[in-house]
Amino acid sequence: MGKITGFMEFKRQDEAYLAPAARLKNYQEFVITLTNDQARIQGARCMDCGIPFCNTGCPVNNIIPDWNDLVYRGNYREALDVLHSTNNFPEFTGRVCPAPCESACTLGINDDPVGIKSIEHKIIDEGWEHGWVVPQPAAHQTGKKVAVVGSGPAGLAAAQQLARAGHAVTVFEKSDRLGGLLRYGIPDFKMEKSHIDRRIKQMEAEGVIFRTSVLVGKDFPANVNNWAKETIFPEDLEQDFDAVVIAGGAEQPRDLPVPGRELKGVHYAMDFLPQQNKVNAGDKLKDQLKAGGKHVVVIGGGDTGSDCVGTSNRHGAASVTQFELMPMPPEQENKPLVWPYWPTKLRISSSHEEGCERDWAVATKRLEGKNGKVEKLIACRVEWKDGKMVEVENSEFDMKADLVLLAMGFVSPVQQVLDAFGVEKDARGNAKATTEGEGCYKTSAPNVFAAGDMRRGQSLVVWAIREGRQCARAVDEFLMGSSELPR
Repeated sequence: MGKITGFMEFKRQDEAYLAPAARLKNYQEFVITLTNDQARIQGARCMDCGIPFCNTGCPVNNIIPDWNDLVYRGNYREALDVLHSTNNFPEFTGRVCPAPCESACTLGINDDPVGIKSIEHKIIDEGWEHGWVVPQPAAHQTGKKVAVVGSGPAGLAAAQQLARAGHAVTVFEKSDRLGGLLRYGIPDFKMEKSHIDRRIKQMEAEGVIFRTSVLVGKDFPANVNNWAKETIFPEDLEQDFDAVVIAGGAEQPRDLPVPGRELKGVHYAMDFLPQQNKVNAGDKLKDQLKAGGKHVVVIGGGDTGSDCVGTSNRHGAASVTQFELMPMPPEQENKPLVWPYWPTKLRISSSHEEGCERDWAVATKRLEGKNGKVEKLIACRVEWKDGKMVEVENSEFDMKADLVLLAMGFVSPVQQVLDAFGVEKDARGNAKATTEGEGCYKTSAPNVFAAGDMRRGQSLVVWAIREGRQCARAVDEFLMGSSELPR
């Protein structure tokens, strides 16, 4: 723990942001990391709470009290070792994780929780700055070959763990750059892509081989981004490798089946966001979707919708409105009722602070336009009765809309990929595989394992890292009969 009386002496201090007027001028990160003194004080607030619920609130089971105490004592080098023992990529989670660990913090029952995420961010930044993050190649090679399909957080975590166990690992990615949805789903202003690039260099030094622009599968759908120049069939991987891990994202977007959906100017969020990532990386696009000067309506109130808001504002949108189908959540959760679980409450992202009108319990009825181009959105108020959505009488209204972005989540992984591998699926269209006991993470197809969104559906980066790590151990056990990799 930190200082015995620290939680009574010190208040929570969040990381600061650059002012909106400054950060809207570019796509760079704008979070101001804690100073050493600020991080030390936050570490001091960690209580001797007996049962550290933060550990289990964190999907990767970060050993949070230990590295909080080490930061309090100024021992960042050892804190980094403790952090890396459970999390391969804390620079990712320290930037984009919603921090369920903080919702589980015991101090949060009657006070502000410890700033766990900000301390994690500080530890890994110190690690990179001081050159403590170095390749960890395996001492011995096993002679076994593993293919990992997908280079998102699940695929990267699985690949790194398997390489460190001595297996020859090749990662296949259909996009032209590595990182999956970390690269082409998260805006640069939330996480600059240099963080991915330096991890890739570390993994290459550990022996991982990366192949980009390679699609594994058949009959890929047109409504999911695919920049592959080469196609490999699953049966070829199964023949050339001793085990295969499918770790792609849940990329099949939820559509909006209303009249006018076919109009120009109505796009999935993942048509819009990746284009800006590519432009920021130096690519020149002929037909980039731009929000500049347009009245933008974002349908969907989650993180993807928020990312559309931030990107639209950086384009110089005339206005940005975000609709959510569900009712407006409470501003403050009922802590005695929900702790230590993730609460439903009103969350205001940095993108919302930059400028956005938000509205809840709104359903889109149709889209209208002229000459095949959207100009107006017609919506109505809804209420929920006995679990069913009911339109509020005489509540219909319209809104000017030059660009409509559909950010309503993702229904499943791409079905054609799972079908190509011939794996059994669960009721939600994910690869069916258990997470406990013998044969965990193994699919119904011989030698084929599944992890991350491909197995659990749309989820968080931190859940993807957990599944990639656990899947790697399962693969190692499958190949070698036992494993020393951590679960």
